[in-house]
Amino acid sequence: MEFDIVSFGEPMYEFSQIPGKAREYLQGFGGDTMNCAIAAARQGARVAYVTALGDDEFGRQMFELWQREGIDASAVKVDRDSHTAVYFISHTESGHRFSYLRKDSAASRFGVDDLPVSLLKSTKFFFTSGITEAISKSACEAVFAAIEMARSAGARIVFDANIRPALWGAEQARDVIAKTLPLTDYFLLSVEDAETLTGCVEPDLVLDWCKQAGAGVVVLKLGADGAIYSEAGVTQKVEGFRVHAVDATGAGDCFAGSLMARLSLGDILATAVNYACAAAALTCTGYGAVDPLPRSEHVFDLIGKRSDPATANSGG
Repeated sequence: MEFDIVSFGEPMYEFSQIPGKAREYLQGFGGDTMNCAIAAARQGARVAYVTALGDDEFGRQMFELWQREGIDASAVKVDRDSHTAVYFISHTESGHRFSYLRKDSAASRFGVDDLPVSLLKSTKFFFTSGITEAISKSACEAVFAAIEMARSAGARIVFDANIRPALWGAEQARDVIAKTLPLTDYFLLSVEDAETLTGCVEPDLVLDWCKQAGAGVVVLKLGADGAIYSEAGVTQKVEGFRVHAVDATGAGDCFAGSLMARLSLGDILATAVNYACAAAALTCTGYGAVDPLPRSEHVFDLIGKRSDPATANSGG
């Protein structure tokens, strides 16, 4: 296979508020599937990205970013009649708040006919999310078509629920995701996603619901508490890593990218989930979605510290 991972979705130009400075923002990049792609590339995976950008400065900076990160963008479409999506992060006492300028973005206009068939048939893993399905009808149709193309060539499908109430209602999210689950080999979801989909947060009940809905391997992301995965009837908890967290933006995306990178390199699921938990924790030590995404040497360093009895309980 030419690629380890092909990711499909909507990239976004990011403005992240500097805490304590209401009118000052750090420029960055974001979007769940793009964060995932960059996280995977920084762990050593061969990654390609599928999307559409506007013919604007934001889009041009995206291409420069992907070139720096070693991500193949040969299949990215430039839509001269639309714009690249933008979002703002504000920090409040209750956490970070997102404001989006994504209506009619180039990525939301992406359709089945824009899919790069040969690329989708040249990857070990294909990744997309509920956000990609939610941004438009044409993008949702493209998700199902892309999954079919990738599966037909033997790719494993990884799908992250990433439910965003601002994009679609709970009933629609449940309906579309329920149709997606039987097509997935790995289904990732957060506790918030689980509550929307199942009406509960009890891990055993959530995992049972996912299995009955047709998902293959299920990974329930627990934030700072780590993750629980279910594979072939075996359920296992992986503890989170202690760090000095300042911003959780992109942590779940980093988890997904790091998980696929390690699986593509031959790790068993337990090892890959542990690695992904460590990588996601490190992402929380900086601001914004992309800049804090760690590289493999830093992830292994954090894992090693927990493995060392002299430092395992030192915190961070």
